Amino acid sequence: MKTDKEILENFKCRRCGNCCKWPGIVRLTDEDADNIADYLGIPFEEFIEKYTRLSPDRRCLVLTDNEQGGCIFYSEPPPGCLIQPVKPSQCGAFPEQWRTKLWREHCAGAKEENQTPKDKKKES
Repeated sequence: MKTDKEILENFKCRRCGNCCKWPGIVRLTDEDADNIADYLGIPFEEFIEKYTRLSPDRRCLVLTDNEQGGCIFYSEPPPGCLIQPVKPSQCGAFPEQWRTKLWREHCAGAKEENQTPKDKKKES
């Protein structure tokens, strides 16, 4: 089995959306919030009211969750981020700068990179 470092060397996001469906928080920078509000074409204050809440540690705003506990801006079918061009910096940093312990089991890009050449032949 490859190490995280080996997987990340050639990692390509497959846009499976699994990281968007995990429970957890998506922290927003001020720039993230400004960019998303502009992209949605709504006033900043309206974006804050509709789509954010205070983080558990009370240090920043985070995106609210959808009914299943994932990101409010993740839509399926088809899988996709409704704010992809301006997605939060935390989202863009996955998995290179942060990842969960179980990311390899859920992330399609990690699963693909973790396969050996023998595994890849079996799928063909």
